Amino acid sequence: MTGSTVLLALAVFGASAVEAVEALTIVVAAGITRGWRSTLEGAAVALLALAAVVAALGPALVHYVPLGLLRLLIGGLLLILGLQWLRKAILRAAGHKAKHDEDAIYQREVARLQALPRLAGRRDATAFVISFKGVFLEGMEVVMVVLTLGISSGKLAVATVAALAAIVVVSAVGVVVSRQLSEVPENALKMGVGLMLVSFGTFWSGEGAGVRWPGSDLAILGLLVLYGLVALVAVRGLERAPVTPPSSAEAA
Repeated sequence: MTGSTVLLALAVFGASAVEAVEALTIVVAAGITRGWRSTLEGAAVALLALAAVVAALGPALVHYVPLGLLRLLIGGLLLILGLQWLRKAILRAAGHKAKHDEDAIYQREVARLQALPRLAGRRDATAFVISFKGVFLEGMEVVMVVLTLGISSGKLAVATVAALAAIVVVSAVGVVVSRQLSEVPENALKMGVGLMLVSFGTFWSGEGAGVRWPGSDLAILGLLVLYGLVALVAVRGLERAPVTPPSSAEAA
């Protein structure tokens, strides 16, 4: 297994783990608060819908879009997604943004679900919809990462296995620790995944535009080191800057 393949697998695993933690937080909150039957049914339907999306989009992208154009477009998308993750991770690391706290999110979700009225009957429509929405929306991000990274690199099987492994691991952790989902180091994962997505995005955007990278796939590791140093410098610089209190509009 080459270094670029390992890096690809780690990027997909990390991104999928982050989204799986967020989806599992919603599912556990809905299950404990509203009941497990409707919650699990909503999650199952969402997974079936995601499978249909993959079956429809995957072959279409592979067979009908030229590889050069595909890499240019996907590289741009990865740059946008990676820079968003990286920006937030840098701000959190420097203390300019509150860290993502799954326990706090869980408590807010429980409070919100408890406040919703219950209807008579064995099934709970609220639990179904909340679970479906959480799994489908977070799952769509996993699908996007798997398709973009997997198809552009020609290693869709590796990307798929890495995503499934992340989902299995996070689900197992969720079952064991139940509500304590903060055990998964999500903030650290987001920094690492952001760096990898930006590195892959730069590499494939360049390849799509005709750039010949020195060392071929090894250039991805060089880009990763470069962006890592830039992120480190940004964190150190922001740590010295005064923290601006949020405005009243932002606080709301």
